[in-house]
Amino acid sequence: MPNLRVSEAAALLGVSDDTVRRWIDQGRLPSTQENGRMAVEGRALAAFAQQLAETPEPGATTAASARNRMRGIVTRVVKDGVMAQVEMQAGPFRVVSLMSREAADELGLEPGVVAVASIKSTHVVVEIPEA
Repeated sequence: MPNLRVSEAAALLGVSDDTVRRWIDQGRLPSTQENGRMAVEGRALAAFAQQLAETPEPGATTAASARNRMRGIVTRVVKDGVMAQVEMQAGPFRVVSLMSREAADELGLEPGVVAVASIKSTHVVVEIPEA
């Protein structure tokens, strides 16, 4: 199983390197030493990421049929007479949603607003990046 550098683990979790180091120091995330550097074992990171996803944040919706929930910040909103295109940045991921203009207005969506994207799909492609 591969070991990941702290910076790689942070990028995968969508947090800062300092946050990963703090979790390691608190004993929440186990680490190893590899070539004199702190590293996180891939399986341990996967289990930790799953635990983070399963633990709802205060005020979060706790029951929904969509399992893929990504907290992020709205970066752009484009509206016309009927529809709105809302763009969010959720960690390293850019999420784009099309919705009615009325829904975007009711939610108060504008750049700088923190929101949660709930994603449900019947088709998901999983790829392994080149090393």
